[in-house]
Amino acid sequence: MLDVYWFSGDDEFYSGGSSCYPYSIGSHVDLYCPPSKRARISAPFALESGFFEQAEKPSIDSLPDECLFEILRRVQGGKERISSACVSKRWLMLMSSIRRTEMPVKSENEFVSSGDVDMVDCDEDQELKTDDGYLTRSLEGKKATDVRLAAISIGTSSRGGLGKLSIRGSNSIRGVTDLGLSAVAHGCPSLKALSLWNVPSVGDEGLFEIAKGCPLLEKLDLCHCPSISNKGLIAIAERCPNLTALSVESCSKIGNEGLQAIGKSCFKLLSVSIRDCPLVGDHGVSSLLSSASSVLTKVKLQALNITDFSIAVIGHYGKAITNLTLSGLQNVSEKGFWVMGNAQGLQKLVSLTITSCRGTTDLSLEAMGKGCAYLKQMCLRKCCFVSDNGLVAFAKSAASLESLQLEECNRVSQAGIVGALSNCGEKLKSLTLVKCLGIKDIASGVPMLTPCRSLRSLSIRNCPGFGSVSLAMVGSLCPQLQHVDLSGLYGITDAGILPLLERSEEGLISVNLSGCLNLTDEVVVALAKLHGETLEMLNLDGCRKISDASLAAIADNCLLLSDLDLSKCAITDSGISTLAASKKINLQVLSLSGCSEVTNKSMSGLKILGETLVGLNLQHCNSISSSTVELLVESLWRCDILA
Repeated sequence: MLDVYWFSGDDEFYSGGSSCYPYSIGSHVDLYCPPSKRARISAPFALESGFFEQAEKPSIDSLPDECLFEILRRVQGGKERISSACVSKRWLMLMSSIRRTEMPVKSENEFVSSGDVDMVDCDEDQELKTDDGYLTRSLEGKKATDVRLAAISIGTSSRGGLGKLSIRGSNSIRGVTDLGLSAVAHGCPSLKALSLWNVPSVGDEGLFEIAKGCPLLEKLDLCHCPSISNKGLIAIAERCPNLTALSVESCSKIGNEGLQAIGKSCFKLLSVSIRDCPLVGDHGVSSLLSSASSVLTKVKLQALNITDFSIAVIGHYGKAITNLTLSGLQNVSEKGFWVMGNAQGLQKLVSLTITSCRGTTDLSLEAMGKGCAYLKQMCLRKCCFVSDNGLVAFAKSAASLESLQLEECNRVSQAGIVGALSNCGEKLKSLTLVKCLGIKDIASGVPMLTPCRSLRSLSIRNCPGFGSVSLAMVGSLCPQLQHVDLSGLYGITDAGILPLLERSEEGLISVNLSGCLNLTDEVVVALAKLHGETLEMLNLDGCRKISDASLAAIADNCLLLSDLDLSKCAITDSGISTLAASKKINLQVLSLSGCSEVTNKSMSGLKILGETLVGLNLQHCNSISSSTVELLVESLWRCDILA
């Protein structure tokens, strides 16, 4: 065998000297060719018999994989291994198939030189970066191939090892397969986080290898992996005891057995998210939750075929759960949520989000409020059976509630909102209403109750029935507001928002009035005079009746304003000049998108404002020429200009 891979200086690979390793590092760089190419023969040749004799001489590439494997596994040092892997695709794949346990043990005097780090940096395809002490790599689309994974496996081994690997999508021709994951498992024993999205060619064999080679794995994220089944998940459970986070989405072959194994073996599991897995049922969910009840803190269950039984298990065994998300659970009835609340097991629950669950009714909502003593954040989306009575009862029972968000809860009316604000206690800080179509102005019939002096943030977005009467009523109950978002409320007028501005005692910091078509300069002038000393952000996008008079009030009163959006407002060059002339204002972000009356005459004013600006939006300003924009870009080089 020694005669097979002994090369002298006159042989095929390079001239001068001798070595038993034809791929060793030296000054003869003719060996380092692009991947998948043979080394160019540097010796001269002629069309005589000598040429043919030379061509017939033995080559290391003529060795079978078994022999070449034995040679390559003895290559020591990160730089040498990387250089060997660069010879050809065959060498790369062989190098990546070598496990750490198959490499010779280094002597005490050996160490990795700093040159190993530079060797990896020379390849722009690596794009490796350090994150929290270990390396992170992300492959997306066409770049996700087995060859790249093999290169990552070899390249990161001398730099502390790969800690996080994310694969999004796969090359349609040479996509990621089990072979690529095997390469990662062989060369990256330090892997702690693995994310696989849309990789149909990766199956159980790939996860088997990860389980064997990466025992330190802590986070596993599987999304749209149709070839991975319970077997792969069971292997992870048995060999990766440090698993703390598991996310499984749209994996059609993963079911109860896999989840049961995770619950049985992974005692450190802190977070679990399961979505749209048709084989997952009550048995798997209940087994997982009951087994990991002492440590599990975050649970997300979405679009699953589970019933009241699983929800009841959460209520009884979720003693450590702090964040709970339940979405699209069509088979869970009112009884399930009622039991979850009354079981008194969710004593540490802080955040609860429920979306599109028919079992969320007035009765079950009240039970959850009473059973979750430390609940601070509540979000209800598309809960069509929750009405005013349930909302008020929940507000009364949830004594620790700080944030309440309702989206598309169309049975909630003005009376429910006012009642909730009046009965929420002294801790509610944020109220958000989005697309709640049941809220309509009622001039009378709703009693004025106790103000909610703790509320600091009010966000009412895209609720078409929420008009001036409702806004004035809510504003009277919230005297300590600092953040107001009324975007998309095209029905409100000056008469509705002025009482809110006048009753606000703390001073508003951010105000979003985008899409409020009927507001006039009177509102902005009042806002600037009453809250100019605290106002930092003002959005007037689409307020077509706002003119230069508003800019004059802003320039005179808003000392702290840094973000101003005037898109599609009726302002002119005169208003821009007024802003620029003010010595009090120091804007950082200014948007004039769609302001058709702002022309090239505003260039000098924009240059003055640009001394402090970091962002300027001039899109769809048809009266500003491209040459003016170019001059602004040239002079305001610190400012990011959109045009």
